[in-house]
Amino acid sequence: MNPASYMNLRRSATIFIGLLVCILLAFIEVKAESQISKFTSAQQQILKSIAPAKIIYLGEIHNSTTDHADQLAILEYLRQQKSKVPLAIGLEMFQKPYQPIINQYLAGKISEEQLVEQTEYQKRWGWPWENYAPLLRFAKANQIPVVALNTPTEVLRKVSKGGLESLQPADFQYIPPATEIDKSNLTYRDLILESYQQHKAQALATSPDFDRFYTAQLLWDETMAATASEFYKQHQTQLVVVAGQSHIRYGYGIPDRVSRRLAKTMLKKSVILSSDETWGKSIADFLFRPIQKKEPLLPN
Repeated sequence: MNPASYMNLRRSATIFIGLLVCILLAFIEVKAESQISKFTSAQQQILKSIAPAKIIYLGEIHNSTTDHADQLAILEYLRQQKSKVPLAIGLEMFQKPYQPIINQYLAGKISEEQLVEQTEYQKRWGWPWENYAPLLRFAKANQIPVVALNTPTEVLRKVSKGGLESLQPADFQYIPPATEIDKSNLTYRDLILESYQQHKAQALATSPDFDRFYTAQLLWDETMAATASEFYKQHQTQLVVVAGQSHIRYGYGIPDRVSRRLAKTMLKKSVILSSDETWGKSIADFLFRPIQKKEPLLPN
């Protein structure tokens, strides 16, 4: 092949590859638009507003099938954005010691059944696996990291019964130092007291002493916030944190504690998925969907 023919062939190949890339990008854009079209115009605007955020909090009701469907659709929408920043998912539903097991599942080294068994999911979380299985399958299929955010049950039980002073040095392996347990938000304390009284009336309180119950709740929040912050510092991904509404409302649980650890000016957005129409807008940056009265929901 003479040099002129080679150059023509190379030029044609470059043009062909360029056209192929343009077609692929157009396909992705159409697919993303079809995904967002599933939502109302108000919800579409919310998606466009949260898309640039570095950290996005999705506050769920654990037994809401609507919330779980919305989570998956939101994640799919974010994945399809043109941003070069990779996506990661932080889950309250898994406890920190089991991060290596999650990594093995995502790498295809163990099955979904082994993931459930080896993370002791049923014992440590207990909500139906099918509520969260689609998120894990989605992450695996798209090579998206999943971060186990939660505090080990054993540590929370110790604090509920005996306070932070009951912990041994080994107990701090998966939790932040006791000095990072911020108790300064008295409004949050009042909200937790209200929840505690409801649980106590239903014989569901994990501690007979409110101060210890409160400390355990704060440890829960601080551990998830510390884990999310550390992951973001190390990987600089767009991190979507999925947790119960009580950890997201007003920013008091996880969001404010992440902001304490990261730059306060960094763009972060909170979304309450199932929202009571009587709630004020200050409860989160966005209220995604009114609670469907026909769906029996449990507090979390």
